[in-house]
Amino acid sequence: MTAENLIVPDVADVLEETVPTDGDVYVVNPSRETIVALVATLEDLDSPPVVRLLAPERPLKDVMDDFLVASTAADLIEAGTLFLRVLDDRPVNSLVVTDDAVVSLVTASDATAGLSTADEAFVAETVAFYDEMWETAGEFTLRTPPLSRVRSTLATEISEEAQTDFDAVLDSVSSASGDGDDLDEVTISLLVAARNHELLYDISKWGEDVGLASKATFSRTKTQLEDQGLLDTEKVPIDVGRPRLRLLLGDERLQDAAADELVDVALDLVEN
Repeated sequence: MTAENLIVPDVADVLEETVPTDGDVYVVNPSRETIVALVATLEDLDSPPVVRLLAPERPLKDVMDDFLVASTAADLIEAGTLFLRVLDDRPVNSLVVTDDAVVSLVTASDATAGLSTADEAFVAETVAFYDEMWETAGEFTLRTPPLSRVRSTLATEISEEAQTDFDAVLDSVSSASGDGDDLDEVTISLLVAARNHELLYDISKWGEDVGLASKATFSRTKTQLEDQGLLDTEKVPIDVGRPRLRLLLGDERLQDAAADELVDVALDLVEN
């Protein structure tokens, strides 16, 4: 990694320059933007380092509410690339600490600076300090399943067509937290299932098994989407028991939309 001071447009540029391709790294007290950028940076590296992220619980929870970030982070955690622990005593600075340098991240209105030192004694002391802090920090439990598992099981348990549509939807959005400006992973899954005329039972069982959400959450979300006119259902008789519900897109504009247009059309319908 570089030990030179950097002034660049955003924090992602600093991380690209400061995060090495091997060894161990501490990222300490990052902002929400930095956590998002770090996950994206690690995802793009062919041979990423091992990153130990120490952050207060609130920003970690806020960032991991976004399915895109959380599911990618879960893949990195499963690969042994990323580890998350909770920082109780918040330091003044946001830092990237490697075996060779300490970088302080400073963000202004239109730029981010990475202020670096490679002083061997200071770097060694800083690494030792955070080694000790890491040992006593509590683990942050991420409940979102890895995106790779979500995709592969969707293909095998539902259909390859559904997985293709799911990928197209995720590629078309910048976030998936369900905060009103976007749609969450359960809503996206239901819309994709409806586009492929899948059964509510099948998609909700898959979602619960893979760890997206409970069957009850899928059912509640289905009802909300019906009330908004985004989903419709038809009964499908089975040999024993109550008929099951086939999911259908409820509005003609959704029915005519390509997979990568589903979110924009759905949000437009809800707003209007």
